[in-house]
Amino acid sequence: MGVRRDSAVGEQGSDGGRESAKAAKGSPSRQPGKRAAAGKDAPAKTAAPSGRGSASGKRTASPARKTASAGKKAAPAKKAAASAKRAAPAKKSAASGKKAAPAAESSTPAKKVAPIKKAPPPRKQLVAPKKATAAVKAAPAETVVEPAGDESRTALVRRARRINRELAEVYPYAHPELDFENPFQLVVATVLSAQTTDLRVNQTTPALFAKYPTPEDLAAANPEEVEEILRPTGFFRAKTKSVIGLSKALTEDFGGEVPGRLEDLVKLPGVGRKTAFVVLGNAFGRPGITVDTHFQRLVRRWRWTGETDPDKIEAAVGALFPKSDWTDLSHHVIWHGRRICHARKPACGACPIAALCPAYGEGETDPEKAEKLLKYEKGGLPGQRLNPPQAYLDAGGRPAPPLGAG
Repeated sequence: MGVRRDSAVGEQGSDGGRESAKAAKGSPSRQPGKRAAAGKDAPAKTAAPSGRGSASGKRTASPARKTASAGKKAAPAKKAAASAKRAAPAKKSAASGKKAAPAAESSTPAKKVAPIKKAPPPRKQLVAPKKATAAVKAAPAETVVEPAGDESRTALVRRARRINRELAEVYPYAHPELDFENPFQLVVATVLSAQTTDLRVNQTTPALFAKYPTPEDLAAANPEEVEEILRPTGFFRAKTKSVIGLSKALTEDFGGEVPGRLEDLVKLPGVGRKTAFVVLGNAFGRPGITVDTHFQRLVRRWRWTGETDPDKIEAAVGALFPKSDWTDLSHHVIWHGRRICHARKPACGACPIAALCPAYGEGETDPEKAEKLLKYEKGGLPGQRLNPPQAYLDAGGRPAPPLGAG
């Protein structure tokens, strides 16, 4: 019995491990309850049969157990190392994400802010006169065009022509604001308009033309009687001399007819290039630029030219526009100067071209206050002509009262 108990290892060697196999096979059937009860510990006990046979088994099992335990210990270490390696990029990416996040956050506002700073005003400047106030409200300083000295020639031409187009929409009924029925009446009225308003001239000429309807009649007039009629226009003595002198020249040199050429018109007493272009453009339909006080003031404010001499202003501005636009351009600029862009108090807050004007802000910018500065039809007041064209009346214009009507 003792030999049998101690020769388990020899039996395993002699019969090829049959006993151990039988024992292994038989053990589950013999002890099912124990196996079920020890379900949790089963993985730990499965290694036990290999070490029960002998001491040699125990010796061989111990290194295996050591290596297994070492393997088990190494496995978590390797797994930990692998997980650490895997986690490291994640941490780096997370860290980089954290670092990149402020940049992304800082770049996001920059993208939002940049368009706001550079955004042009809503297209409020391209509005009809009634909406001019809204246009000016949204016209920030960023949209104001730089002075001509910082603009290219092409940019200046484009801006000047755009201003003219805008004014053509604001004043589609613009016309000469002197009452006349023929070239003779127009040339006389234009000479009388120096240093006074067209309204005053229009209130004065009806009596003059009623008494002297032709150049021959005025050439033979008594100067004192003419002076008395022209007194309301100011500088009446000099003006009397001019109108009588030009009437004599027309009678003697041109057969009582007003010539249609510039070189002939400027030879008449009291007639300069400005008067000549008024007559040519409005009585003969020949293009010309009228450089009066309003025209000079506005083209300098708009930086179209820095010239102060009327002839040089005419040449500089004329080079910005096609010749066919000259006459209407003169009307648009003069009308704007009389109604909105005044000499002393420009109504900047009611100006429809405020965003195109380098001088925006020289006048009143508050829309409500600027609206009170508007004149003639823009301010709901009578115009300058006693007998204006029908287009002006259709647009809401009111004829001026005659002299002495209050």
